Amino acid sequence: MDFKRYAIYATPAPGPLADFGAAWLGWDCAAGCAVDHPHVSGLPMPLAEITDAPRKYGLHATMKPPFRLTEGQNEAALKAAFERFCSTTAPVTLDALTLARLGRFLALVPLGDQTALNALAAKTVKAFEPFRAPLTESELTHRRAAGLSPEQDALLLKWGYPYVIEAFRFHITLTGKLPRAQAVETHTILARLIEPLLPRPFPISSLALMGEDGLGRFHLIHRRALSG
Repeated sequence: MDFKRYAIYATPAPGPLADFGAAWLGWDCAAGCAVDHPHVSGLPMPLAEITDAPRKYGLHATMKPPFRLTEGQNEAALKAAFERFCSTTAPVTLDALTLARLGRFLALVPLGDQTALNALAAKTVKAFEPFRAPLTESELTHRRAAGLSPEQDALLLKWGYPYVIEAFRFHITLTGKLPRAQAVETHTILARLIEPLLPRPFPISSLALMGEDGLGRFHLIHRRALSG
């Protein structure tokens, strides 16, 4: 498959959480296929609408945001660099994850000390910068439409994304933007379903190299254990 962009994600290992997340979102990025939504009673709107925005990404936390390959690079070289990176990088263990409301959307966020996690994310962003093509003017305009702070704009210009390095916040998105009342209702229902599936502690023992297809859906190219 030809991919238009690449990214590096932290994705749950195969198991109950990954299976639930794929069904909840309606897209299994590891298998590269659509998944039927489960029947969840009591939601304030159809699940397909609640998860429309994050569906194409699959269940993930972004470590290196999506990027186009720069001139002179190719997927084989990126995959080889990914292998080397993972073989020399140590895993990270979080105390736990919990479901939280971040503004108007719901996501899993970490509990406890995040120093090692943030260091891993920064290391990942920097290590694969040689593969990233510069942003186009239209891409810059699109990102700036969100209303960035001067610090975020500087990160955008340097790293191609405004929410990295010191602005990084680990999260696994589970909904699109919802009105406040609907976000609260969805949180109550989703928490009962997903909290029992969250390991304590929560290990990040591998990373996933992902590719974006022509329809904007992300597919797993290769998962590699962090063995440094």
